[in-house]
Formats: sequence, C-alpha cells, structure tokens
Amino acid sequence: MSAQAATLQEVPEVPSALAPELVPATDSSNQSRYLSTKELVRRGLIAGAAAALLATAAWYGWEYWTIGRFLVSTDDAYVKADNTTIAPKVSGYLNQVLVRDNQQVKAGQVLARIDDRDFKVALDQAVADVAAANAAVDSKRAQLDVQQAVISAAMATLNVDMATRNFTAQEKQRYAALAATGSGSVRNAQDAEARDNTVLATIERDKANLISAQKRIELLNAELAQAAAATARAKATQHQAELNLSYTTVTAPIDGIVGNRTLRVGQFVQAGTQLMALVPSNGAYVIANFKETQLGQVRAGQPVEIEVDMFPGKAVRGHVDSLAPVSGQEFALLPPDNATGNFTKIVQRIPVKIVLDSGNTDLRPGMSVVPSIQTNAIAGEALPRAEPQPAAAPSQVASIR
Repeated sequence: MSAQAATLQEVPEVPSALAPELVPATDSSNQSRYLSTKELVRRGLIAGAAAALLATAAWYGWEYWTIGRFLVSTDDAYVKADNTTIAPKVSGYLNQVLVRDNQQVKAGQVLARIDDRDFKVALDQAVADVAAANAAVDSKRAQLDVQQAVISAAMATLNVDMATRNFTAQEKQRYAALAATGSGSVRNAQDAEARDNTVLATIERDKANLISAQKRIELLNAELAQAAAATARAKATQHQAELNLSYTTVTAPIDGIVGNRTLRVGQFVQAGTQLMALVPSNGAYVIANFKETQLGQVRAGQPVEIEVDMFPGKAVRGHVDSLAPVSGQEFALLPPDNATGNFTKIVQRIPVKIVLDSGNTDLRPGMSVVPSIQTNAIAGEALPRAEPQPAAAPSQVASIR
C-alpha cells in the first residue's frame, strides 16, 4: 500500500492553462464553427440595419430635396364656412318649429312658422283700403265726366248769349236811327239799348261760369291724381301686408345643416332675432395664418395638401385662393401702437384662404388642420404624393434595437 501511494504521488499535476489541449480535436472544431456562424449572423444583422438606415436617410433626403424644401406649412389653420344666420323679418309668437338640431335641410324648406292671424287681419284691412281708394278714383273720374257736361252746357249758353247779343245790337242800332230821324220814339230806343246791355251782362256772367267750370276740371284732375296716389299707397300697403304674411313662414335660404338652434314653440321673437344658423353643406374653406417669413413664394393657385386632425392619415386637396391684404393684427379691436415705449419685434401672421378642390362634407367649420403649400408648383398643378416607406424586416428591427 505504501509503494502504490508513492507511485500516485509521483504523478505531476497538469496546469489548468494546458487543460484545453487535453480536449479531443472534434469538440474544438465544432465550437469554432459555432462561433464563426454566430459572428456572421451578427455582422449580417448589423449590415442590414446599416443598409436600412442608409436607405431611409436617402429616401428622406430625396423627398426633402424634391418636395420638402418647397413646402410651407402651419398648424395655425382652421376650417371656415360662410354660415347663414336665420332671423325672422317680422315679430310674433312661434307656433311651429319644424327642424331639429344638426338636421340637414334643403333650400326653401320650412324651418318654423310664426302665428299669422294678426298679419291676415292686417292684409284684409289693406285690401279694404285698396278698394276704398279705387272707389275714390272712380268717383273723381265720374265728377270729371259730369264737369265736362257742365262745361259743354256753359259753352252752349254762351253761344245763345252771343246770338242774342247780335239781335239786340242790331235792334239797338235800328231804334236809335229811327229816334234820330223822328220816325221812332226815344223810349223804344232806350228800351232796345237796355236789352242790349242786359245781354252783354249775361254774356260776361256766362263767360265767368265757363271759366269756373274749366277751372273745376283742373281741380278735379288734381283730386284724381291725389286719389290715384292714395290707391298706389294702399296697394303698396297691401303688398307689404302680403309680404309680412309670407314672412311668418321662415324658410332655409341655402342647403345646409341646422346649428345653434335657439327657437322654441310659443316663444316671442323680434324681427332680426337670431333663431338658428345654417352651415352650408358645401363651400367649406381653410383660413391658415402663415408667418410672414413663409409667404415669400406663396401665390394664388398653388396646390395645397391639408391634414385634418380629426382624420389622421387622411389628406384633403385644395389650392391657394388668396392672401389677406393685411396681417391679422390690423383688424384687431385695439391694434398695437409701436410708436411709443419699448419695441419688441414679433413675426406677424398673414391669413391665407385655401379653397378645397372638391366639396368635402366631412369637414366642419372650426376643425384644426395642417395645410402644406407647394411653393414651386405651377398654379393648378397637383401636389405630388410621397410613396409610403416600406416597413423594416423583423430582423432589421431587432438589430436596431
């Protein structure tokens, strides 16, 4: 036992550093092959990620160089529309409300009705006034006809007087000649002269009557004109009464959607009081407040792509309609006065009106939008749409992470 123990003690210890040399050759080659494959995969992933990043950078660079650097945009933009305020033209109590909130209506559709009984009474009175005025005109015309007959009678009387005057004048001369020669009496001559003078007085009286009758014609013509004017006034009053009666029916002037409805059945409304608003179904546009430094190349007619906050990923096409003549602060209630005190320069914003190329009923006034104007495009030219970038492969995403 002691000899065997001595033999075991004589075996030298193998250093740990030399241990791999004792591993069989087959295991060492498999491990080397495994490490080489892993390194290749890692390098491939890195190369793929680098290629993806380079392609992405090239794509964005090309898009910026060809499109992006010519685009100006702002998020200070909102959808607008020319809303129509509905207000009655006459005062009265509402007895019918025929529309609901947010209801689509057509032009000419009845929205509400005002109690029309008072207006019907006013119309009946106006019709009666017109009839009375027409009767007055007829009366004046009849008086004119009668006066023409009076004038004719006065002229006939005057003609009789003139004929009588001729006879009395001849009779006067004859009796005067007889009295001068002694063949007739002086009394007869004096009676003949008296008769002639009476006829002359009658002629003057009948002439005055004729003139008076003729003047009466002028007066009647003036009264007829006055009666005709009264008739016209009565007819105008009747027409106004008819209009007022028609105004008791409130109709929609345009196609649109009812909003801000404040009317209720039984409510007393004054003429001009807002009952509701009509938002047009079509005709929405965008007012974008661009900085003055962005508008150097903006012109009317340039294409615009509009992103709507309510519809992510959906773009609406339009074009620049016009630029406001002044900045927004010029129309402010209290425009700033920079002539006094300290001055701090602030970039001003100019409102730009953008019209949609097609009627989009999805847009509502007040929506926030982000318009982008292509300043290098010719007026009317379509804005090129950038193609979406393909999604990265899962391995590339993993390598990037």
